[in-house]
Order: sequence, then structure tokens, then C-alpha cells
Amino acid sequence: MKRLKSTKYLYLFLKQKIEAFMKLTIIAISLLSVLSFTSISETTTTVQETTEAVYGSSFSLINDTKNKVSIYTGTGYVSLNKGSKTSISCKVGKTVHWANKGKKGDVIFKITSDMCGETVKLSKVMD
Repeated sequence: MKRLKSTKYLYLFLKQKIEAFMKLTIIAISLLSVLSFTSISETTTTVQETTEAVYGSSFSLINDTKNKVSIYTGTGYVSLNKGSKTSISCKVGKTVHWANKGKKGDVIFKITSDMCGETVKLSKVMD
């Protein structure tokens, strides 16, 4: 009878161990299944350094010719007497035109970055 009792306890002990092992096995298989369906993506971050040259927001245009001239600056019409000057916003790539009776005429010059913050002579840019 004693032997039967100890065998029964051994059987119950082994049954618990096997059940615990089976639970762990099922959990491990479940985790591996879930991980196999997820994709791991590699994210690459690039840092780009930029430097910008800061120019004056305008430049001066001086009429060093012998005549009174009318120009269109892109924002308005200006009459310049001999020796007078005007301030023009420095929008690189924009054009300054001759003006005649409030109408825009031919292009005099295109605004470049080296003009910004400077005094530009009309005779130099008329060529």
C-alpha cells in the first residue's frame, strides 16, 4: 500500500512537471510565430548641414549717368535724377526694368547676390 501511495505521488509530480514544460513550450512557439510575422525595419537618419550667406535685405542703386531716368524695381516705379539713388529690395534673380510713362520697359539688369547690401552704380549694370 505504501508503495502504491509513493508511486501515485511520483506520478502526480511528473504530471505537473510535464504540464509546466508543455505550457512553456506552447508559449515559446507562440512568441516565435508572432515574431516571424513582424518585420524589423531599419531607419536611417541623416543629418544635413546647411550654411546660408546672409545678405542685406536691400541695395542702393545710384544714377551716375548724365540723364534723369525712370526705372521699375519690381515693386514700383522710381524716377532718378542725375546723382540720386534709391533703395531696392534684394530679391536675387528678379529683374529691374526701364520705365516709360508708368509702363515697364526693357530689362536693365538682373539682381545678383553680390549686389545685396552694396551701392550699385547704374552705369555699371547698364552694359
